[in-house]
Amino acid sequence: MDLIEARNLDCGYGKKPIFSGISFTVRPGEVFCVLGPNGVGKTTLFRTILGFEKPLGGDIFLETKRLRYWKRNDLAKKIAYVPQAHIPPFPYTVEEVVIMGRTIRFEKSHFGRNLPGKMDYEKTENILEHMGIVHLRKRTYTHISGGERQLVLIARALAQEPEYLVMDEPALNLDFGNQMHLINETIRLRETGMGIIMTSHHPDHVFLCADRVMLMKWGNRFSIGSKDEILTEEQLTDTYEVSIKILRGNRDNGSTVAACTADLSFSPKQRKNF
Repeated sequence: MDLIEARNLDCGYGKKPIFSGISFTVRPGEVFCVLGPNGVGKTTLFRTILGFEKPLGGDIFLETKRLRYWKRNDLAKKIAYVPQAHIPPFPYTVEEVVIMGRTIRFEKSHFGRNLPGKMDYEKTENILEHMGIVHLRKRTYTHISGGERQLVLIARALAQEPEYLVMDEPALNLDFGNQMHLINETIRLRETGMGIIMTSHHPDHVFLCADRVMLMKWGNRFSIGSKDEILTEEQLTDTYEVSIKILRGNRDNGSTVAACTADLSFSPKQRKNF
C-alpha cells in the first residue's frame, strides 16, 4: 500500500525522547498538518520521518517497507523536503537552486556529464513560473528576501517530482499574499494525488487546507484526527495557553470558513515569560 506510516514512534536526541508513542498514516492525496508551540518537537519529528535522525523507538514505514532500508536515491524519488531555512555556501542563482531538485531525484547518469539537459531547464522554468518567481530566475539566491527564498525551496522540492512533500513551516517569512498562494498550491498538489506533511504555526492555515491534524502539546501530549475534531477552542487554548475563539462564516459559494482569534490578556503563566 502506498503510504507513509509511523508506528509507536519515539523521537529525540541521544537516549532521551522528546515525545513517544506517536502513530499515524499519510496517504496520497492527503494533507496532514502538524501544529504546536515552538520547541515541542515538530522539526525533530520531520527529521525522523526523513531519516536524518534514527527513531528511539517504533519505526517509520514507506509503502510497508521500513524507511531505514530504502536507498537514498530511491527515497528521493518518493519524498521531497522543504526546510525552514537554507543558505547555500556558494552564490547560486535561483534557477540553479531549483534545478538541484532534479539532481536529487535522478542518478548522475541522467545528466550525462553531470549536467542538466533541455528538459530539466524546461521543467524548472515551468515550476518557477507556476510559483510566481520566474522573474527571480537569474537573481543570486543569497541576495533575495527570506520569503522569496522560501518559495524557491518549495520550487526546488517540486522539481524533484516527489510523491510526498514534507514542509517544515513553509509559510515562514511569507507575506499574507504569498501565504495564500502557498495554501492554494498545497490544495492543488493534493488534488494531483500528492501526499503532503507540513508543520504550521497558523491554525487558520490548517483550517484552509488540512485533511487531518496532529496537535502537539508539552508533556508528550498529542491528538490526531480531522481538523474539526482536533482544532476546538478547548484544545487550542490548552495548547497555546491563551484563550482562543473560533469564528466561522460562509464564503460566497456557500462553503464554511473558520478562523481563530484570541483574548490578548495573558495568563499568569505566560506573564512569567515576558
